[in-house]
Amino acid sequence: MSILILVRHGQSQWNLENRFTGWVDVPLSAQGERDAATSGRALAGRRFDIAFTSRLKRAQETLTIILKTMKHAKVPIEYDSALNERHYGDLQGLDKAETAAKFGEQQVKLWRRSYGTRPPNGESIEDCERRTTPFFVQYILPLVAAGKNVIVAAHGNSMRPMFKLLDHLDPDTTATLEVGLCLPYIYTFEGERMVKKEVLAVPDIVATGTADIHAKGR
Repeated sequence: MSILILVRHGQSQWNLENRFTGWVDVPLSAQGERDAATSGRALAGRRFDIAFTSRLKRAQETLTIILKTMKHAKVPIEYDSALNERHYGDLQGLDKAETAAKFGEQQVKLWRRSYGTRPPNGESIEDCERRTTPFFVQYILPLVAAGKNVIVAAHGNSMRPMFKLLDHLDPDTTATLEVGLCLPYIYTFEGERMVKKEVLAVPDIVATGTADIHAKGR
């Protein structure tokens, strides 16, 4: 038996400010730091053989805080841009509510929650899948199949392709899937076969950013 845990980063400063973030390397908010520690306490007692995260500091900080809180800080960590959030192109840094007022809510919804539609000069969820899934299949799943316990701290749009593969989701369901901040998604494997999925309840965390209060999804 082995465990794969997927965790989206905690609330970032731009989640709090309701801005499109993408590849802009913003840190966690104070709330995000607290929630990462809370998530770490919820995972107390588990042990990992290896960890993976993106090249963006909000995911790295989340992973570091979780492992430190678990007193498990010596886990080897692999960093790769394949796990980065999708690039939001010209929308990066813009206020989401103001963007919806300028371009219309339906257009912004299409950019955010369509599987194949790219924002101007950015990536679609499908584009993100093209880089995330091969990395996941080549480097992460074989470790899990070999009996290793693995934790991955990433982003909503780099985790969606993983959920698509693991949970056998269609593209439209993948694109509209809500991914909670700092919530551990726990998959139990017997060899290559996934036998159980659990979303660990973590009381008192902010599982959605300010953006999700105004418009579902990110």
